[in-house]
This record gives sequence, C-alpha cells and structure tokens, in this order.
Amino acid sequence: MNIMAIIIAAAVIAVVGIVVGIGLGLFGEKFKVEVDEKELAVREELPGNNCGGCGFAGCDALAKAIAAGEAPANACPVGGAPVGEKIAAILGVSADAAEKKVAFVRCKGSCGQTKTLYTYTGIEDCAKATVVPGGSPKACSYGCMGFGSCVKACQFDAIHVIDGVAAVDKEKCVACGKCVAACPKGLIQLVPYSAKHLVQCSSHDKGKDVKAACQAGCIGCTLCTRQCESDAIHMDNNLAVIDYEKCTNCGKCSAKCPAKVILEQE
Repeated sequence: MNIMAIIIAAAVIAVVGIVVGIGLGLFGEKFKVEVDEKELAVREELPGNNCGGCGFAGCDALAKAIAAGEAPANACPVGGAPVGEKIAAILGVSADAAEKKVAFVRCKGSCGQTKTLYTYTGIEDCAKATVVPGGSPKACSYGCMGFGSCVKACQFDAIHVIDGVAAVDKEKCVACGKCVAACPKGLIQLVPYSAKHLVQCSSHDKGKDVKAACQAGCIGCTLCTRQCESDAIHMDNNLAVIDYEKCTNCGKCSAKCPAKVILEQE
C-alpha cells in the first residue's frame, strides 16, 4: 500500500471537513432564527394541553402571541388566573382579572321529560344523527340528542350524558370551548362561573308546541321578565335569555318560572 497516497487522501478529507465546517458555521450565522427569550419563558408556564380554547393553534402559537402583545397574559383558559399571573410577571405587566367561565348545556329535556318520536339505532354521534327525520329522534328538534359528541370532545372529563342530556361539571370545566364546537344543535355556551340562574332550554317554538314535545321547556310566558328589577332577562323569539352582566342573582325569575326551566345553582 502506498503510504504517500494514504497521507494525501487523509489530508484532502481533513481540508474538506474544515471547509465544510466553516461553511456551515457561516450559513448558520447568516440564517439563524432569533429566539425570543420571553416567548420561551411564557411557553414554559403554559400547561401544554394544546386544546385551542384560547383561540390559537396550540400553546406554542399562544406563547408567541402573548410575547408579541397580541394576546393578554391570562389568555389560557386551562391555566386560569395562576398561570396568567406568572406570565404577567414574566412580561412585567398586570394580569387583568377575568372571571372564570364554564360550559353550560341549555337543555333540560331528559328521557322522562321529552317525547321520543322513534327508536334510533344508527351511529351514536350527534352530528351524524342530525340527518335523521326531524333532525333528532326526540320530539324537540332543539334539544340535546344525548349521543355524547361533546363528551368525546372534552379532554378534561368535565361533561357527561346523564338521563339523555349532557351535563357539565363546572369544577372540572376549563372553558376550552371544544364541547361548544362539537354540539351541532348549538346548545352549549360559556357562562360566568358565578352565574346562579341559567335558562335550561333552547327552543324557540311557541308555548303550545313546546309542551307537546317536552315538559321541561320554556313556554315564552314572559313572567320571568316581569319579575326582574335589573332588566337582565328578555325574550328572544319565545325564549328567555339572561344578560349575565346585569343579573344580580336575586332569583326572582327562577322562583316565578311556571315551567321551572331556569336553573338555580350554587
């Protein structure tokens, strides 16, 4: 074997390696991506659920938006106030107090309250079941179908179907909004955690038609609106709707409701 040839080959490889190394170093320096230290620090405080409840495509996107001033420090619904305060400290700003919200199912039509038109034996998925005759096997076309699409969407075990109607555990709910998006009937809404009076109905039918389909529906009698001294409850196309910013939780609307459809919770 020619020793000189080996030495020359080794030298050539060494030189090429040095040149490539220098080139990569210069390339990396020229095209390096600047890292925002605040963004990294914010991301460390976010829980990492990537639920999208904040309105951004996951925790990375939210961290970037917060660091850029495009989202508030308390934008994460899962982390809540504690995480918001930590992020505010990182940014050197004040964590604006925001009341916690929770999901609420606007339906009281349990199996014993709502009439059934026929027996449904198809796929147990609310979105797919909306194509059946009447939009639901239940007589009330506005009500909860009870097939649990919202339950499957929840990552926090905060919603379950009980007696044919979805119900939310407000202590587990983080207001991510996935159940809201999953409900094809639009029954679920986010309400203030402190709200004590909530209308458990979504039907816009007239009273007679409501009673023919469900014993637990709003009949549009307007008695609740006449009781409210804070102008916090009004009728919207035969359905009572509460303005939670005005509501004082006096309970007069709930006490007067003949259908007992205004939930009073602690």
